[in-house]
Amino acid sequence: MDISSINLNDFFWLPIYSLDVQVNSHSAVNVRKPYHKLALLIPFRDRFNELLKFAPYMTKFLNHQFVNHQMYILNQVDNYRFNRASLINVGFKYARNECDYMAMHDVDLFPLNNQLKYDYPKVGVFHVSSPELHPKYDYPTFVGGILLIKREDFELVNGMSNRYWGWGLEDDEFYVRLKDANIAVFRPTNITTKKNNTFWHYHNKHTRKRDMQKCFNQREVTHKRDHVTGLHDVNYIIESVQAMTIEDSLLKILNIRLKCNRTATPWCTCDPLPQENQKLQKTKNTNNVNSVNL
Repeated sequence: MDISSINLNDFFWLPIYSLDVQVNSHSAVNVRKPYHKLALLIPFRDRFNELLKFAPYMTKFLNHQFVNHQMYILNQVDNYRFNRASLINVGFKYARNECDYMAMHDVDLFPLNNQLKYDYPKVGVFHVSSPELHPKYDYPTFVGGILLIKREDFELVNGMSNRYWGWGLEDDEFYVRLKDANIAVFRPTNITTKKNNTFWHYHNKHTRKRDMQKCFNQREVTHKRDHVTGLHDVNYIIESVQAMTIEDSLLKILNIRLKCNRTATPWCTCDPLPQENQKLQKTKNTNNVNSVNL
């Protein structure tokens, strides 16, 4: 699908918001601003082409639903492997004084049906890109793609694990956190579209290859519930915050440098650890001596 050909008027627009109107003694109509504010948290690295389409599209989509929101681009600028969960933790800490709920939102996933609500989730979390509707993933515990969560619920579960460098599994671990905290996951119902036309997944697997590499003991550790790391100990520096406008979209770009404890998570880069470098060098030297002797 070519997003450039998409017209918002072609989609399934439904009235989902009624303005709170008061008439004062002077017969003037006052329209109250929405009480809640959404932080759209978008983990990001080298996806500018996607962002150019995503930002204006989502601004129109959310404005049509009268969702008061601010878009935060969580730009990872260090040289470590991509860490979506840690970026979300950082974005939440930055935005929580301004917004009372957030959307953990992939930059390459576009909602095409206005029946998908981005309202404040009064009870539990709301998984917009449910397994029944997401174009790719359909396992029952899937909570990735687009997830809405209240500020207090994200704090209750201590945010997301910081152990997930590279692609995948951080959402599965977050699902277990929600389950342990008895926070229910709600999903869209009575949606008139299907898996093939509810979202547009703007992803090219050839030009946007995912980092699937597993190194050290990453596979073993990341398949377990993390009771140690989370919102409270994410280690980072925000190097700068920049305002950016794309068409009618006002963005805040957080340039984030994550830090890695290679004793705890050596797989933040799959390069050998310093002591392993020494072992490799020693082996190399031994091999060189042997080759000379031979």
